[in-house]
Order: sequence, then C-alpha cells, then structure tokens
Amino acid sequence: MLRIIVMGCCVFALSGCGSIISRTVPGQGHGNQYYPGVQWDVRASPWRFLTIIDLPLSLVADTLLLPVDAHHGPYE
Repeated sequence: MLRIIVMGCCVFALSGCGSIISRTVPGQGHGNQYYPGVQWDVRASPWRFLTIIDLPLSLVADTLLLPVDAHHGPYE
C-alpha cells in the first residue's frame, strides 16, 4: 500500500499542475486568457500521457481562479 501511495505522489509531483505553470512561468500561459491551465494541458507535448491525470485537476483549479482571471481582463 505504501508503494502505491509513494508512486501516486511521484506521478502528481512530476506531472505538474498546468494551472500553476501557465500562471507563474513567463510565456507558458500565452498571454491573457481564460482557463490557461487547461489550454496548457491540451497542447502537444511529449508528456501528453500525464494530461489524463492533470487535466481534471487543472479544470477545477482554473474554475476556482476564474474570478481572478475575470478581474484581470479583458481577455480574448
């Protein structure tokens, strides 16, 4: 059981959160946009298989941060 927990933590740590990356790393969010984490996750990359794990989490985080994004608008 401990192995499964450690493996799960490693997968989550290695996948990174698209919502955090797109808002903190310059150039990754592609400017002003809504749901940048989801858009970051669905772009083509060699780590595409991790999108299955990160996309639902980014969707929730981007939805929670939607009022912040709307406050900083206008967006395209």
